[in-house]
Amino acid sequence: MNIAFRSLSLLLMAGVAAIGMTTGTSAQPSGVEAGVTPRGAAEFRDPKTGKVWTPENVSKDNQTPAAAAAQVSTPADKAFDPKAQAAVPTVMDVQQPRASLMGLVPITAGPNVPLVTIDRPSLQAIPGERWLTALYVTNNSAADVNAQVGCTFTNGGRAVQETRIVVPTAGPGQRLGVPAYGPRTDVFVDRVLCRVLTP
Repeated sequence: MNIAFRSLSLLLMAGVAAIGMTTGTSAQPSGVEAGVTPRGAAEFRDPKTGKVWTPENVSKDNQTPAAAAAQVSTPADKAFDPKAQAAVPTVMDVQQPRASLMGLVPITAGPNVPLVTIDRPSLQAIPGERWLTALYVTNNSAADVNAQVGCTFTNGGRAVQETRIVVPTAGPGQRLGVPAYGPRTDVFVDRVLCRVLTP
């Protein structure tokens, strides 16, 4: 009876902890992040509109040619201990990609809603090329907005590349899908953290 009571107590505590973790993420954080996903194909689905991006329909403005991304070793060669890689963060990379209009949202900017928000980005590797994240930038205001987003690609908590994305002008209530490229895929990346820099 005592063992059963302890087991029930542990289950209740785990349930409360899980609820606390769920409710703690409801507010818009100052930055959002994504980790590596197990899916093989590079595909992004906008959680609000359901629109799907693939490598064929994502802007390739900031993508390096495949020849320039030729690798001396394969990712499998580094996979035995990705935290041991000696990747030095590059200087700030500035990208000006084209955006895709994903749809319109209600105008909600005000004391409790920022002018611009970004959703949790997806992180994928384009084999033999570069890491790619898809950002969903939403203009919650009734005016045009020219936003800039900063993204940090990391491995084991260490920065691998800092990137600033100059987002095309978002009209009132527009939700834009914006691709941002990270380092070459021969550099291991396990997270990307993105935050709105302006406005």
